[in-house]
Amino acid sequence: MSAQVEADVRTISPEMPAMFDGVKLAAVATVLYVIVRSLNLKCPTVAPDVTCQDTPLNRYLLKSCPILTKEYIPPLLWGKSGHLQTALYGKMGRVKSPKPCGLHDITMVICPGIGNHSEKHYIRTFVDYSQKQGYRCSVLNHLGALPNLELTSPRMFTYGCTWEFSAMVGYIKRTFPQTQLIVVGFSLGGNIACKYLGENPANQERVLCCVSVCQGYSALRAQETFLQWDQCRRLYNFIMADNMKKIILSHRGSLFGMSSSKMEFADLSRLYSATSLMQIDDNIMRKFHGHNSLKEYYEKESCVHYIHNISVPLLLVNSSDDPLVHQSLLTIPRTLAEKKENVIFALTLHGGHLGFFEGAVLFPQPLSWMDKVIVSYANAICQWVKHRPLCLKEK
Repeated sequence: MSAQVEADVRTISPEMPAMFDGVKLAAVATVLYVIVRSLNLKCPTVAPDVTCQDTPLNRYLLKSCPILTKEYIPPLLWGKSGHLQTALYGKMGRVKSPKPCGLHDITMVICPGIGNHSEKHYIRTFVDYSQKQGYRCSVLNHLGALPNLELTSPRMFTYGCTWEFSAMVGYIKRTFPQTQLIVVGFSLGGNIACKYLGENPANQERVLCCVSVCQGYSALRAQETFLQWDQCRRLYNFIMADNMKKIILSHRGSLFGMSSSKMEFADLSRLYSATSLMQIDDNIMRKFHGHNSLKEYYEKESCVHYIHNISVPLLLVNSSDDPLVHQSLLTIPRTLAEKKENVIFALTLHGGHLGFFEGAVLFPQPLSWMDKVIVSYANAICQWVKHRPLCLKEK
């Protein structure tokens, strides 16, 4: 009996290492497959999908901005993942952020993203590059966003309030009476910039053009997508809500303690339990300006109802793999560009949310594709204005 068992063991034992090797190979193959799929390594690199009307100005701009018609090449190993592009931007901003300096003739008025300010790495990098190209830069610090700077009234920035941006632009116009403006907005700042220009034709005076990058255009249409798990959007929603809670709570004395405040301590308790931006907007943000409902707040503060009133040249840039902006929202800029001759809509395949990093294999360059596109477009607009009669004659 025992002899038979030993014989069976000797028969089976040589097969065991081969079986384990097969399991290891299968595990390695599975991991590699997951990596390739999650990092989209097989996805091609292509030029942005550009939508615009065939006009002399648009032909000139596309010819003068070859970066808009050439393929955007992200870092090889991770740059095709919208999540990694977004995460790297969110945590690191840019690899190096120079200290801006300089003073020039045309002024870029810049509106950063949600909870951002002039000290953010991506803003400092863009400002440095813009100033080296000959532009004066002015950056809006969203109310409550700057750390260690207390609010002096019971109010902070909201999704589409243009009061502070308007005040900054007015100050620039008064201080530099001869300057012309280029309006630039990132994410939430793009919504504010476009809404500001579209809500009053007088706001477009002395404005050469506007550039908006990675905005969502309609908060009302976006709110449902932010509750979905597709592209981990619900997770991003939770993270951004947590950041907003920290900003609000850092100013709880000004926002909830003043006699003129519209906030109550019951709102503060609801803030603690909020897990999404919509809950914070409904319980806190809409009340800063007296909106009666979340729907009213999103309707009145979204640029989708104003953007068609912009008559100056307008460049709208989005990324297909932006985990924060749902694909359904991109019909708004595409339709606008098809109907209005002053609008160009550029949609990249990769780039994430405000990422657009470039680089060889692993390490990204400090200057992003996004930075280059904005300045290249601004340069082309300035040249068009300067040499417009000659350009039209050549066409």
